[in-house]
Amino acid sequence: MFSNVNKMNNINIINGVNLNLLGKREPAIYGSQTFEDYLATLQEKYASVANISYFQSNIEGEIVNQIQAIGFGKQPYLGIILNAGAYTHTSIAIADAIKAISTPVVEVHISNVFAREAFRHHSFLSPVCKGMITGLGLLGYDLALQYLLHLPEQNILNKA
Repeated sequence: MFSNVNKMNNINIINGVNLNLLGKREPAIYGSQTFEDYLATLQEKYASVANISYFQSNIEGEIVNQIQAIGFGKQPYLGIILNAGAYTHTSIAIADAIKAISTPVVEVHISNVFAREAFRHHSFLSPVCKGMITGLGLLGYDLALQYLLHLPEQNILNKA
């Protein structure tokens, strides 16, 4: 699909609490596909322009550690796609980790958090992320990838 092969175009997808249950938990809200199956589709689609890695944890501190490892690691990353799950609405620690790094972070939610319970309407992460995609199902991850690959300083997809 794309011809601009550069494996330095690293993008990390971080999924938080309960997202290991995609395909099993509340399929009417989250769908029936596992994230691992969807990830394989993304990796194949973007294989020539990006190296997409994946991290999932139900533990807040591990998510903070991953964000810091990406942001302060020796290997450059174009960005992070983050679905922190319920930590979105509670975690100042994850927000502070995002604030501490210069790597752009796009917040993604599979369901429309604004069409759900009132406590889900507030995000501690949105103010420190480049943007948020919500309610578009797993397609939100693909759209976040496209955004990161189109950033003015990258514009990889237009070079492909």
